[in-house]
Formats: sequence, structure tokens, C-alpha cells
Amino acid sequence: MNTVSIIITMIIAVIAIFGLVNYIKKLKKGGDCCPEHEEATKSVKVKDRDKSHYPYEAKLAIDGMSCGNCVRNVENALNSLEGTWASVSLEDNQATVLLKSPPDIEKLSKAVSDAGYCVLKRKSRY
Repeated sequence: MNTVSIIITMIIAVIAIFGLVNYIKKLKKGGDCCPEHEEATKSVKVKDRDKSHYPYEAKLAIDGMSCGNCVRNVENALNSLEGTWASVSLEDNQATVLLKSPPDIEKLSKAVSDAGYCVLKRKSRY
């Protein structure tokens, strides 16, 4: 290998490493939509994790999520409500909410909206 090839290879390697480091930082910070200075959101833990205590279910189609931090923001908004246990899928753009009492779809939608996302479609099952 001549000197020029070695220099070009080193420049490409430095650029690749720089790109990889920035990509890893974005993953840790929550993705493209979230400010770089903001740490990933901590999950709100549901205290009662016995699914048999949640006989009701609601599904919400959600718009505006684009990363894992968005998913946690929606889950946290829903899990902060009394008697709910939510899981959110970024792939399906959907929240599945288990509830201890019949769902108040407006209350669920407001929690999602207050978190900065839009509920497109709602469905509940008793």
C-alpha cells in the first residue's frame, strides 16, 4: 500500500468512527426527534403487574411517535393514570391499555394528547 492509500483509509476510518459515536449518542438520547441534551425518559413502573386484575382493554392508534423515547412518553402518560397498565408499539403506532375499570376513552386520549401525541383511532373491549 502506498502512502496516499494509507492516508485515505485513515480518513475514512476516522469519519466512520465519528459517525458511529454520534449514532450511539442518538440512540442513548432517545432518537432523532428528541433534543440531544435530553436524557432518555425513565419508565413509570406499574405497581400492580397481575394481568388478571385488568379485565378491560383499550387500543389507541397514535400518531407522532418516532423513537423509543416517544414510546416511553406515551406509556408514562397512560401508566400515570390510576388503574391502567399500558404498553406501546412504535412499529404498530398503537397503545394497548389494560384497565381495572371500564375505559374512559376521553381520559386516555387526553393523557396521550397532553404528552404531545395524537390519538387517531380508539377501540375498547370489555
